[in-house]
Amino acid sequence: MSSRPFGELPGGRAVDRFDLEAGGVRASVLTYGGILASLRGPDGVDVALGFDRLAGWLDDPQYFGVLVGRYANRIRGGRFTLDGQPVEVTRNRGDHHLHGGAEGFDKAVWAAESFSGAAAVGVRLRHHSPDGDEGFPGALDVEVTYSLDRAGTLTIDYSAAATAPTVVNLTNHVYLNLAGGGTVAGHEVTLAASSYLPVDGDTLPTGEIAGVAGTRMDLRAGARVGGGGYDHCFVVDGTPGELRRCAAVTAAGRRLEVATTQPGVQFYSGDGIRERTGRGGQQYGPGSGLCLETQHFPDSPNHSHFPSTRLAAGARFHEITELRLTSAT
Repeated sequence: MSSRPFGELPGGRAVDRFDLEAGGVRASVLTYGGILASLRGPDGVDVALGFDRLAGWLDDPQYFGVLVGRYANRIRGGRFTLDGQPVEVTRNRGDHHLHGGAEGFDKAVWAAESFSGAAAVGVRLRHHSPDGDEGFPGALDVEVTYSLDRAGTLTIDYSAAATAPTVVNLTNHVYLNLAGGGTVAGHEVTLAASSYLPVDGDTLPTGEIAGVAGTRMDLRAGARVGGGGYDHCFVVDGTPGELRRCAAVTAAGRRLEVATTQPGVQFYSGDGIRERTGRGGQQYGPGSGLCLETQHFPDSPNHSHFPSTRLAAGARFHEITELRLTSAT
């Protein structure tokens, strides 16, 4: 475990970088945006897309590696009803709300505290979101812990409590490329999901929960993602709240396994990545990375049959996601 300065925001506020190493795996976390900036296995290849300097993330519209909140993914029309009362939140993607709004958790500088023990090393991040932040009711105190254990498993532990009823949906938005460069067209993706949420032209769920059998959405046995076309929430098999296998990606002799307590995982094949220069001078563009965003379903506040994202005053939101990067052989 080590930490060092990683630049300043335009107003002069300092940003730090925390480097974790255990079990042959190395991960780096920034206090700006709670960003998972780097993830390297024993061979030293970085499988997380990112930038060499803070400036890259300050000019990044695509959420590379950030913590997303208060509400990950989309809310239709930026409005919903909570306990009989209408709520309007920021519309920052056309007519809709996306990933917490114009100044979501991805743009906050999180308070940080590192720890090191016999079982794991990590960093604990904290952020206070005031009542009315981006339109969401109730003040919310959020704690996210990144920890790396001796088996090389990176755990992201999300916790939050509110002063009034609100909605919460937290995730990490890391883009992955197990080849360390090029595109993800040859990556094989496996999802433990027997159903998914069909979407409309604005990538919002229609409300249907459809079976994947017989469709290109059936990734239960694994499939190469060449051609892209994925930006859908898949319903993770098993019981929400229980840590269970969610997804796996294999490419270039490497394998990343994902487990989660969350009810869904948004699989995005990275088709909309804009042309830009990334870490080490790499040229990023469409298909340079893919995302496996473990989360509650998009637009849940407007669909009563989706798992609820309502958080009562005094209750605690708690979800866990694990990432394990190993050799594929």
